[in-house]
Amino acid sequence: MTDETKILDGITVVDLSTFVTGGFCSAMLANQGAEVIKIEQPDYGDAIRHSGPPFIEGESPYYWTVNYGKRSVELDLKNPEATAALYDLVEEADVFIQNFRPGVAERLDVDYESIKAENDDIIYLAVSAFGQTGPWRERTGYDLLIQGLSGIMSVTGEEGRQPVKVGLPMTDLITAMWAAFGVSTALYRRALTGEGEYIDLGMLESTLPWLTKQAGQVFADEEPERMGTKDPVLAPYQTFETKDSYINICILNEKLWGELCEALDRPELVDDDRFATNADRVENVDALEREIEETLAERTTDEWVETIAEEGGVPAGPVYDVEQALNNPQIDARGTISEIDHPELGEIPVIEHPLKFEGSESGFELPPPLLGEHNRSVFAELGYSEAELDEMEAAGVFGESDDWAE
Repeated sequence: MTDETKILDGITVVDLSTFVTGGFCSAMLANQGAEVIKIEQPDYGDAIRHSGPPFIEGESPYYWTVNYGKRSVELDLKNPEATAALYDLVEEADVFIQNFRPGVAERLDVDYESIKAENDDIIYLAVSAFGQTGPWRERTGYDLLIQGLSGIMSVTGEEGRQPVKVGLPMTDLITAMWAAFGVSTALYRRALTGEGEYIDLGMLESTLPWLTKQAGQVFADEEPERMGTKDPVLAPYQTFETKDSYINICILNEKLWGELCEALDRPELVDDDRFATNADRVENVDALEREIEETLAERTTDEWVETIAEEGGVPAGPVYDVEQALNNPQIDARGTISEIDHPELGEIPVIEHPLKFEGSESGFELPPPLLGEHNRSVFAELGYSEAELDEMEAAGVFGESDDWAE
């Protein structure tokens, strides 16, 4: 029976990060019940709020996807009174997140030593492009740069053409997932030892473990290449053209290969020496592609999906556009796309996170916050009086601020 509580209920996260790496991490934590207090630059906020077009009545839907489930507080971190207020939040927090370039946190007095002085058992996460050490530590870096440096672009795209960026902010999201994993494991360690933790996370090294197959090729003294949708170690495992569009077919073993040939009504391919084993098929992948597409050209993608996947039991499926990916019978049945009440826009879409626990709840309870929406309520819950909150406003604690990172 599912408990109504969430795994991270009672955990408070103070998140100073901008854009995706820290933001998606704290969204993951919010989905599991953590209270996330998003600290933002006054009058401007997180830069992702301005990422677009498109905008919906001035709001960035991209911003929504990274900030469901949070509360927003504006603090001018160049104002000592705002820093003191931040420290009050830190005293009651469990996790502190920032993604400044190395050196900026020290200038703002939000480095690990300053935060630890306010809360000795804090879990402190510092995310940056290249980590806190090494010759590139002070360089700025974003997803495109890291996709290039990590080798991802060198193996993405078609042979003989220029390297291609993955269409998602992939290295941002990879880093965010490592960040959430690091915070969760540090919280577990704290539960065992009572000790806080400092986590130094760099985007570049976060990405390298995901190279897997291509790293294996390098370890074997081979040079990975751009192969379009083909795979370096499996065949057929790629996108094929049909009569009307495209289909992905994924063959991982000889049993599936035989079943695919049967579904295609091409039994002679099983006995073809060029395609006898997976290694043979990888070696002769271009000839294999021609043989398969010759048959696939006879029918539509929907027809082939029914024949290959539904009737034949072979892993195959269409290449959806994003709208189709968000709206299809499987996603509808799983409740992945739902709606949440926004304070100004009414109901807006929300992409729920995929972890479904049998023993506890998960899911977003709050919409992406308006800038400064919780300036007063967060501090009121800490015990600040209305008079003290008025004084904070008058002192510019929630007021205009230059770019923190300058």
